[in-house]
Amino acid sequence: MNVISVNLKESYNIYIENGIIEKIGEYLDYPKIAVITDENVEPHYLEKVTASIKSSFKTLTLPSGEETKSFKQLQRVYDFLTDFEITRKDAVIALGGGVIGDLTGFAASTFLRGVPFIQVPTTLLAQVDSSVGGKVAINTDRGKNLIGSFYQPKAVFIDPICLDTLTDRVFSDGIAEVIKYGCIKDAELFRILLDKDAKSNIAYIIAICCNIKKQVVENDEFDTGERMILNFGHTIGHAIENHYNYTTYTHGEAVAIGMYQISIAGEKLGITKYGTSDTIKQLLQKYNLPFELNIDKKNLSSAMVLDKKSENDNINLIFLDEIGRCQIKKMSKQEAINLL
Repeated sequence: MNVISVNLKESYNIYIENGIIEKIGEYLDYPKIAVITDENVEPHYLEKVTASIKSSFKTLTLPSGEETKSFKQLQRVYDFLTDFEITRKDAVIALGGGVIGDLTGFAASTFLRGVPFIQVPTTLLAQVDSSVGGKVAINTDRGKNLIGSFYQPKAVFIDPICLDTLTDRVFSDGIAEVIKYGCIKDAELFRILLDKDAKSNIAYIIAICCNIKKQVVENDEFDTGERMILNFGHTIGHAIENHYNYTTYTHGEAVAIGMYQISIAGEKLGITKYGTSDTIKQLLQKYNLPFELNIDKKNLSSAMVLDKKSENDNINLIFLDEIGRCQIKKMSKQEAINLL
């Protein structure tokens, strides 16, 4: 087992082990446990998780997909927790991908002004990124993750075997976030993705990503400085998702387009080493991720200016210096829009 400690005011461990999903209950000591999952994950993993729980538990299964990160489904979660009479002594498990983790985490952060929650991510994207760091949120019609909070889990349990049930598209969706880590912090990780088969090295890759995120979050828990680099490609990516009402591209696919497009822009500005975008494109193609932006920039502008990295008339964008190194650059929102 690989155990990574995230050292914050309220520290917690990330446990990475094949098969750990079947023994999570051994690590939990709560009177009641509410387990929230979605209809894709339920048939594969819900019973495996609940079989090890010795406490009283109940489960809630929600629809799958980005649309579930909504006020409507949030109300369902609140009602479920209320009916189960969850208290601050109890716990909530988020069993699923990034959508379930974000929604459940936000519900836990606000229900009774905060109840303990545990992340059990079942997709690659959630395992390497969204389950770690305490960012929880829901979407609105105006933009992605606009309603949220910083709320750290009590533990994260990562079982790489869960990835065996993912479709190729969902696996590639997560690889986009892995590529992000290579771009911003780890050129060697980028080369591993380029030269080797990611699936054959996935436990090692997950640990690398979790360690990078742990270090960044420890330095900047509340996203006011260094943590912004984790949003490389996300400003454009979130705008793309919003433009298509979260139906055409997955999160990772939209971020893939965003990483490529911002790298082209960085090269034009003289910030990013020439040829970097072509190298990123090569890696995106290897994992069947999109890179072309087929939307008029005017249709992205409103979503871009609502980005959480905005500051009055300015926005902080993440540019690569080269693969493995990046910087945060403040520019006007109009300048940002004109980059596309």
